[in-house]
Parts: sequence; structure tokens; C-alpha cells
Amino acid sequence: MRYLFVLNDPPYGTERSYNGLRLASSLLKEEGSEVDVFLVADAVFCAKAGQKTPDGYYNLERMLKPIIRKGRVLLCGTCMDARGLEADDLMEGARRSSLAELTERTIAADKVLVF
Repeated sequence: MRYLFVLNDPPYGTERSYNGLRLASSLLKEEGSEVDVFLVADAVFCAKAGQKTPDGYYNLERMLKPIIRKGRVLLCGTCMDARGLEADDLMEGARRSSLAELTERTIAADKVLVF
């Protein structure tokens, strides 16, 4: 089964992106599951390299690494531009994308989950 997660919220301040990534990680453990994560709006900061969080606090950069190994982490290019986020700012494996690719991934997905 192919899943598409669309995350909207910033990495910290709310737990919506955190909870979306928790579910995405859990689904990746299921045999035959494919997971794509598309970051829009303030969620593009979830893939920023070099996040430093207090000990014992979740870190979305670390949470994205297993998803990148088995799936895709894509970022809305327009959202990146609006926030001054450059490709060089991103963690390894995450990449700039577009609304056209989000449309393609939505059509190809069996389930789309929006957080």
C-alpha cells in the first residue's frame, strides 16, 4: 500500500507534524508499505539540517532519516522560497519539489493523510 503524508505545521510549537511522522514511521514497518512525506507551509522546516533539541525532546530531523532511507521526503519549493529556505539548508535525502509532483503523488497514493 502506498501512503502519502502531507504535513503543514512547523516542526516545533505544535505536535501535528511530530504525530504525522510517528504514524509514517510505524507504517514503514508494515511489509509492502511505501511512504512519501510532502512538507508544505511551515512544515518545510522539519527537514532543516542541524536541528538541536534538548535531551529527551523529539527531533524531527532524526525522525525523517528512516523515512528518507525507505521512502521520500519532498518539500514544496514555493513554501521554501517564501521562508528563505535553500536546498543547502536541507538534510541529506530531502529534496525540493513542486505542486505538480504533489499532484502526481496524490493520484498514485492509495491513502493520503494530512496533518
